[in-house]
Amino acid sequence: QVQLVEPGGASVQPGGPLSPPCAPSGITTRRNCLGWYRQVAGKDREGAAVIDTDGGTTYADPVTGRFAISQDNAKTTVYLQMDSLKPEDTAMYFCAAEVPTYADCGYYLRRPDRIDYWGQGTQVTVSS
Repeated sequence: QVQLVEPGGASVQPGGPLSPPCAPSGITTRRNCLGWYRQVAGKDREGAAVIDTDGGTTYADPVTGRFAISQDNAKTTVYLQMDSLKPEDTAMYFCAAEVPTYADCGYYLRRPDRIDYWGQGTQVTVSS
């Protein structure tokens, strides 16, 4: 059974950093797309960043240059380093995993509806 564990919610002031980890387990395939998505109440879930466990990252335009996704050497934890946070980054953030059977990981950034595995979500609030 695939599980994706995220930390509890956090609040930060504008301009501040935050780096929530995600610990996936139960994934048996060698290559996977691991990503972070976000959702504001009343709006569709959108991709923020994805990483191909074989190498390569893809970012959504609103976070490019401010967010960085990475995995540890053991590939047991995925991090989303968020810098220069803005109030509009306030959202519920979800860790996700998918096996890229017919598309590259950038496809899954754009198509969260194609993702099979989700974490429970962690609230990120950016406010002064």
